[in-house]
Amino acid sequence: MPAAPDDHARMPFQLPFPKDALSEIVVPDAVPQDDRLWVPQAENVWFRPLCLNRSQGYWMNLLKVRKAGVLSRHRHPQSVHGLVLKGRWHYLEHDWVATEGSYVFEPPGETHTLVVPEDVEEMITFFQVNGIMYYVDPWGKNLGFEDVFTKIDMCRAHFEKVGLGADFVDQFIR
Repeated sequence: MPAAPDDHARMPFQLPFPKDALSEIVVPDAVPQDDRLWVPQAENVWFRPLCLNRSQGYWMNLLKVRKAGVLSRHRHPQSVHGLVLKGRWHYLEHDWVATEGSYVFEPPGETHTLVVPEDVEEMITFFQVNGIMYYVDPWGKNLGFEDVFTKIDMCRAHFEKVGLGADFVDQFIR
């Protein structure tokens, strides 16, 4: 059923928001010029936090890679969404290539090995990761994990180290 005509379409909502509603997050420079906003994850691998949702256990970030080769092999017990902004990458376990502008949906239970090709100087992908990433060997043996809390800890340590202060990350936490 279509919405009824609104004679006040350009008038902002006039009632208060729910008292306990969280504030929105607006990141005007999502792909920042300031390199201090990229949190190191591994050699030549960084992430830019956008939303770290501790109450629902997901995070949204940009992943930047400036090296070719295998980035990691990992498993997701929940879904992951990705949008390639720059460069390209693929998984050893699949025959597709995620190129600039590609959207990728990774279903729960997926285990894959992310590879950046030799001729890619820089790859940047927006990811929403729900739950946890288990790092595994080729036979599924657990090698480590990341979750929203380890991401928050990495951000706090990095932002403190580069002079932004550990609490700089708080703006991304919900």
